[in-house]
Amino acid sequence: METWDAIRARRNVRDYLDRPISDEDLDRILEAGWRSPSSRNEQPWAFVAVTDREQLRELSKVWRGAGHVATSAATVALIEPEAESPEHAASIRYDLGQATLSMMVAAADRGIGSCHSSVADQDLARTILGHPERHRCALLVSFGYPAGGPLRPIIHPDRRPMDEVVHRGRW
Repeated sequence: METWDAIRARRNVRDYLDRPISDEDLDRILEAGWRSPSSRNEQPWAFVAVTDREQLRELSKVWRGAGHVATSAATVALIEPEAESPEHAASIRYDLGQATLSMMVAAADRGIGSCHSSVADQDLARTILGHPERHRCALLVSFGYPAGGPLRPIIHPDRRPMDEVVHRGRW
């Protein structure tokens, strides 16, 4: 898929086929996150890729909206370090957002759907994922082949009109 087509095809997918993602495709998705830009090249993230079905079921319990994790082919947990200040926390979150979108677009390029989730139960996440103290699981991103059919560019997206969103020079 061309980059522009992958961007236009990417959407939140919460229902997945019972089909594994190849190691090659999962590695490409993870590399996209690893290559993402970060403030001062800090690269504050760590990624935990989960493919074990029972572990995915348990991981889906960390947030009320994470049910899609249980049926995904793989889920990547984005782990962040403790921030030094509110400004540093904002920078880390922005970096994690860039890594998330990079992984999602790389997945769409391969025909793989994705969806993100918050994490409320940090103790359960730490038990399942084993990340160290002074780190927290910031986000989960599930991946899998869409049950509703293959990804393709969305011609008429359900978005606010561009002229309501984009301002040039001034609001």
